[in-house]
Amino acid sequence: MGAMKKGPTKGSGGKHRNALKGKGPTPKAEDRVYHKAYKAKKAADRRKMADPRLAARRRAAKFTSESDDLVIGRNAVLEALRCGVPATTLYVAARIEHDDRTREIVRLAGIHGLHLLEADRLEMDRIARSSNHQGVVLKAQPFQYSSLAELVDRADKKARAMEAADSESARIAARPLFIALDGVTDPQNLGAVIRSAAAFGANGVILPERRSASVNAAAWKVSAGAAAHMPVARVVNLTKALEGLKERGYYVVGLDGGGDKLVGETGFESDPLVVVLGSEGSGLGRLVRETCDAIAGIPISSSVESLNASVAAGISLYAVSNARRKAAAE
Repeated sequence: MGAMKKGPTKGSGGKHRNALKGKGPTPKAEDRVYHKAYKAKKAADRRKMADPRLAARRRAAKFTSESDDLVIGRNAVLEALRCGVPATTLYVAARIEHDDRTREIVRLAGIHGLHLLEADRLEMDRIARSSNHQGVVLKAQPFQYSSLAELVDRADKKARAMEAADSESARIAARPLFIALDGVTDPQNLGAVIRSAAAFGANGVILPERRSASVNAAAWKVSAGAAAHMPVARVVNLTKALEGLKERGYYVVGLDGGGDKLVGETGFESDPLVVVLGSEGSGLGRLVRETCDAIAGIPISSSVESLNASVAAGISLYAVSNARRKAAAE
């Protein structure tokens, strides 16, 4: 049996390599449990947790977020509840001085089955993100948008079902009609457009996700409840959405003051149709305008530069509805 080779007698010989590694940076004094700075930090944290303002902020954060749609103030909350704005929670300030409005608010909240929560003044300020809440804040329910595919499939199915009808006017009236908004950012204008769309039998409203108003409590109130049964779709790219509708047999008519035809007289009114409105200031975007099959205008006095989107929508939808009635009578 051969003699075993003897290893080095000095040094680690690589056996304790990990022991030679550094321990990392020295922890901060406040992170070392045996250091007085650690105890000072813990004491400061306890004082911070006991601060009533910060406590109110933490409690408010449990119930609301920056993205919540809130209605604040007695008159606004009362009107929202009377209009049937979908909501989940009513916040009422503790020790509030009740009047006829607050008593009616609480009564309607009970009828609608809302959660009723009481909060102190600091919590109410945090929830409302304002001190002008008058002791009541209503948390509205997020609007449920439809997909464009759902809207189109529903409209096409309705049109196919009516093709067997004996009445020509019924067949024409059932042909799909959508209204799309390009750059309309005022929720009250959006609410009025939804109301007009429902009044003239449109199949839905199409909105771009960016640079557009959303269906919030303000839009819902102006729609006078029409938002409850008028589907609204949001699309990532309005131009591509319109191009997709054209591939399915739809015609797209843009509304603009410089149009070469009058609204209701483009020749596309009796076909599956999308009417596109731009903002009052800048009108239709270039790409959206280029996608349109026709650009139509509304004849107005030269003393008025333009109409707001909701008024223009009402006139346009009436013109399309009237053109369809005339086509059915011919």
